[in-house]
Amino acid sequence: MPGLTRRALIAASLPLAMPALAQDGFPNRPIRIVVGFTPGGATDIAVRAFGPRMGEILGQSIVVENRPGAGGNIAMEAVARAPADGHTLLLGTIGTLVINPMVMRMPVDPLRDLMPVSIAVDLFNILVVPMDRPWRSVADLVAAAKTAPGTLSWGHSGIGGSPHLSGLMLDRLGGIETIGVSYRGGAQVATDLLSGRIDYSFATAPSVMQQVETGRLRALAVPTAQRSRLLPNVPTVAEGGVPGFDVASWYAITAPRGTPEPIVNRLSEAMRQALADAEVTATLNRNGLEPMPTTPAQFAAAWEAERVKWEPIIRSGNIRIE
Repeated sequence: MPGLTRRALIAASLPLAMPALAQDGFPNRPIRIVVGFTPGGATDIAVRAFGPRMGEILGQSIVVENRPGAGGNIAMEAVARAPADGHTLLLGTIGTLVINPMVMRMPVDPLRDLMPVSIAVDLFNILVVPMDRPWRSVADLVAAAKTAPGTLSWGHSGIGGSPHLSGLMLDRLGGIETIGVSYRGGAQVATDLLSGRIDYSFATAPSVMQQVETGRLRALAVPTAQRSRLLPNVPTVAEGGVPGFDVASWYAITAPRGTPEPIVNRLSEAMRQALADAEVTATLNRNGLEPMPTTPAQFAAAWEAERVKWEPIIRSGNIRIE
């Protein structure tokens, strides 16, 4: 779904303002946000940017807990089985919430066991290569892959995440055969890109923005339908010669199913206020992230739209992870 269409869907759904009501006594202790990926990656950067301000608004500290593994499923299971009282939340991705249930056996069902609170940020990935590689465009990379099928390698931060889906889509739409390498987080992908162990990646912007800006990695394209306003001079993959290419992503907060609606609403409103903070916005933008607060209902609509978008693609590609 193109970025503008996705934003329009959310904007048209419901007004952002919500009553900051909650059950008496909430929150009465620190709130834990569980992240399914390693420290230093995009998800971790996002929650550590808005978490402290959100905690100030709620009157309790926000504790970030990294529980990487299984494409975010370990963290998702921990939150799904936590008490439904608003004190344990998940920072989920399209990969964990939408794609994983389609491609693998799951210990929990996110649609059944979690409930939407708010989308947090919209992000874009960047197709990057090490500076010692000769490719200056998507066309160069595709030509090199066609010249030596099955030899170029690319990294991604987990099966089913937007970097993984972007790499698979480039294979399909570009007509190339490559080797995908799965890592536990975006920071590890960036490390191996910088050392030249892998040839390219649709890396999450927060994990490579600094390296791109300092000239340590070369940005070839962004995978979204439109150029990013944060990197306006970097073309899209479609502009680079692979028409129809469009992969976008967001990170969002979910709570265990059964969390009382007033608590969910208060959490959503606290996120909206935190993401409106100028300092928080500046930190997110520096890392290639844009605030995208929603109501629970708006988030639910976006969640369903992504499921509808990816289900036929996953089915036609017969993508399964045992």
